[in-house]
Amino acid sequence: MPVMDGPQMLTHLREDARTARIPVVFMTARAQSSDVEYFLSLGAAGVVAKPFDPLTLAKSVRACVASQPPTA
Repeated sequence: MPVMDGPQMLTHLREDARTARIPVVFMTARAQSSDVEYFLSLGAAGVVAKPFDPLTLAKSVRACVASQPPTA
């Protein structure tokens, strides 16, 4: 992303009440366990590692979002 990275974008989204509850799934080549833990600690719904199988991408994203607690 040219202006900010994913963690910065997630922080920006969480600061705005209109976007604070939107589930965010990172798609990244940085899929070391420490990176995944970091993204999740920021409030990401999940992480999909690159390269990924385009045929299973939707299922992977749904699984990440489904694991989130319901929002009020």
